[in-house]
Amino acid sequence: MHIKQLDLKNFRNYNQLSIPFENKVNVIIGENAQGKTNLLEAIYVLAMAKSHRTSNDKELIHWDKDYAKIEGWVEKKNNTIPLELLITKKGKKAKCNHLEQVRLSKYIGNINVVMFAPEDLNLVKGSPGIRRRFIDMEIGQVSPVYLNNISLYQKVLHQRNQYLKLLQSKKQTDMTMLDIYTEQLIEFAVKIIKKRFEFLHLLQEWAKTIHFSISRGLENLQIYYKPSVDVSEEDDLSKMINKYQDKFINQKQKEIERGMTLFGPHRDDLLFEINGRDVQTFGSQGQQRTTALSVKLAEIELINSEIGEFPILLLDDVLSELDDYRQSHLLSTIQGKVQTFVTTTNIDGIHHETLTKASIFQVNNGNLI
Repeated sequence: MHIKQLDLKNFRNYNQLSIPFENKVNVIIGENAQGKTNLLEAIYVLAMAKSHRTSNDKELIHWDKDYAKIEGWVEKKNNTIPLELLITKKGKKAKCNHLEQVRLSKYIGNINVVMFAPEDLNLVKGSPGIRRRFIDMEIGQVSPVYLNNISLYQKVLHQRNQYLKLLQSKKQTDMTMLDIYTEQLIEFAVKIIKKRFEFLHLLQEWAKTIHFSISRGLENLQIYYKPSVDVSEEDDLSKMINKYQDKFINQKQKEIERGMTLFGPHRDDLLFEINGRDVQTFGSQGQQRTTALSVKLAEIELINSEIGEFPILLLDDVLSELDDYRQSHLLSTIQGKVQTFVTTTNIDGIHHETLTKASIFQVNNGNLI
């Protein structure tokens, strides 16, 4: 798949933009604060209906305007699909083929993107929340059901936490309502975890091969899911439910004392190991970066295996963060098969055949030429 054209109106520092793109590498060159990252963010938002940089949608709207609009024409298996996302201070509206989508979870997945930015290097060494967000966003692109389950889980989690606070402060004493919330939470939790196990099993297979190649055959990468409840990939849903029920029964008083839900998908994590050693704790910076790169390249292959098309790759100022060897491996992997958008202040120090064939754009104060 690839974006044939992108139109922006009142998005970040772009007042108006209408520009076609070819199905190859597109390099966006400009100084800092001119709009390079904003352009990639617009593509990401069009795909995911949310930003990778902020949770406040109002920040996406030009400071003196009431709304922002992103339109894209996406070529998928010889079929062009028009997409539109309208962002107002009251919310978002999404259209696919000119038809408004009732739920954003139904809209997401019309474009598949993989974003790789400097902050993604924190995938390994950052907080568990970064890794949970990564896995939720990637599964959500290929599974609307998963997105819906995450949304429902978050809703029940909020209600349960509110009720635990009432029990903590003795404003409520009835345990029946807590048991109802717990039952609902478990229902969505086990579905989420089952899908995460499945996704990571596939991601592991791709990432292991890629990492082995980048490390010149010296390193074996393993990715593990670290659940906050003692469930495993081999457990069926009923066994997971039983384990969750036991956990919540045994920890009920502790949760009431703390006034919050202490277990579930929102508390789980990922573990990366190289040759049996935890990369986060014992890995060098180079190993951590190779792991992050391997996972991102694995995403590309995994999405292609799931939907039969390669996603669009967004490289936001990341080439300067990689050494020559990792740069070369990344550019060789995407060459000729993935529409890619690369932002950089200059390409003088990057020598690779892929960039010699790229479309080059200059961005200056929200204008792209």
